Amino acid sequence: MASVVKPETLRSAIAGAVAELKAYDVPVECTRLGLGHGDESEAFGSKYRYVMKRLRLLDLPRLTDVARKFLDEYESHELERLLTSFGAQGVDGEFKNLIFAANGPKPQIVLLDAVSNQLRIVRNAEYCLTYTRPLSAAGLSWGDLVDWWQSANAAPSDDRGMASQNLRSRLQESLASPPEHLLFETYCALYSHAGGFEMPALIPQVYLHYDPYTAALRPGPGPLERQRMDFLMLLPHRERVVIEVDGSHHYSVDGKANPRLYSEMVSEDRRLKLAGYEVYRFGGHELTAQGAAHMVADFFRQLFERKGISLPANLTGGTATGS
Repeated sequence: MASVVKPETLRSAIAGAVAELKAYDVPVECTRLGLGHGDESEAFGSKYRYVMKRLRLLDLPRLTDVARKFLDEYESHELERLLTSFGAQGVDGEFKNLIFAANGPKPQIVLLDAVSNQLRIVRNAEYCLTYTRPLSAAGLSWGDLVDWWQSANAAPSDDRGMASQNLRSRLQESLASPPEHLLFETYCALYSHAGGFEMPALIPQVYLHYDPYTAALRPGPGPLERQRMDFLMLLPHRERVVIEVDGSHHYSVDGKANPRLYSEMVSEDRRLKLAGYEVYRFGGHELTAQGAAHMVADFFRQLFERKGISLPANLTGGTATGS
């Protein structure tokens, strides 16, 4: 079970780790970590106090982000231990399969090898995509997904831009509603900017659970709620972000509020969060309102700033424009 780590404990550990650097490197590192500029002479007086001064107002989530960003460049066994001790390393378990973007009948899946968790799609495989490459500590970027797409479709390796466009079109085919299209297209507009291939891939219609029965064949409610996630991002440090777009069918039947549907939705959210996923919801209605694209772009900008993920320079100061 994850233990409780107090902000002051993590704050002290970060300051101690940064203080291991040369005094003239400490101000530069603090700037990289988003802790602001400072007088180099102050760092020469006390590296530890220099860093602590810039950490004192940060809460635990922000301190966690700073610690992760430090570990991207340097080693610190104490920071790694603290992050692991309170479950700050994301979702447990080894990445195996990513089945996503179904644009037709539900795939039929069998467990080929229960010992090594090997799956095989035995029917309707042509309607979905399956990514099984090893996942690095950096997560899954759009460039990673494009490179896999090129390989899977025997596309010329030097035409990455065309492969990106083709993959984008294929993913669009799996989207179920205009609000989903708006969210996906707004995010894809970020790919077209410099550095877009390094951004996390926004993966639509990802199978989270698998019930072998279709709704028509099962006589009652299935044992597994929310078999598919609307969108998933696999971020560094095993962090996984789920984004759901809620139409009225998520909480009502025939235009009337349905407590059972709502209860199932929030119950599954709790289960996902306890498993280490972050869950963000957009109402379908807010994605049809004026300015929705700017609102979505601003959401991603703030999310990535919080995660310490670099954005193209023209996106760091404001919202992105749609394509």
